[in-house]
Amino acid sequence: MTIRPLLLALPLMLTGCSTMANMHAPSWSSFNPLNWFGKSLEVTDKGVGKLTASTPLNESDIKDGLDDDYRLRSGMSMSDGKMRSFYQAMDGDTVKITVSGEPKGNVDRIEVSDPKVQSQSGVKIGTVFSSLYSKAFESCVKGHGDDSQNIECKAPDSQHVSYVFTGAWDGPDQLMPSDDTLKNWKVSKIVWHASTN
Repeated sequence: MTIRPLLLALPLMLTGCSTMANMHAPSWSSFNPLNWFGKSLEVTDKGVGKLTASTPLNESDIKDGLDDDYRLRSGMSMSDGKMRSFYQAMDGDTVKITVSGEPKGNVDRIEVSDPKVQSQSGVKIGTVFSSLYSKAFESCVKGHGDDSQNIECKAPDSQHVSYVFTGAWDGPDQLMPSDDTLKNWKVSKIVWHASTN
């Protein structure tokens, strides 16, 4: 008697599986218990996750390079008079990672603002300036564009990684804040560049 309900339920379960396969569900690798405790994305000298300077700037390659962990949206922008293509990796309505490059080219810049992603040396969003630098001279420059109120500093251990620091300062926009002011500023973005700093 107990076998009959099971036989009735089996086609429904199989139908459900085939329906799920056609939905935009999480990648099947996320259901593998071996991946549940795997390493999260990391910013290294080579790139972010599996994204490197040889990764084509298209949706499928970027999705794969970020382990299919985000929803992507694409767009175009202008930078220094040149057209740029970008993909924003979203978590809900929040941009966590921006991947950009020349249209139909390869990835050449990745900006990370996801607190779950850190650099190979353990730096993450919220790391304090004074824990990495004693002074800004020779390491940092004023930010530009959307980061004009911030400063960007070369990572001490990488030619391709830099950290954007954000904090409070009342001085003129064109001047760098003093080292004493900067010591409490925090990393708001980790940036990977294909070109060396």
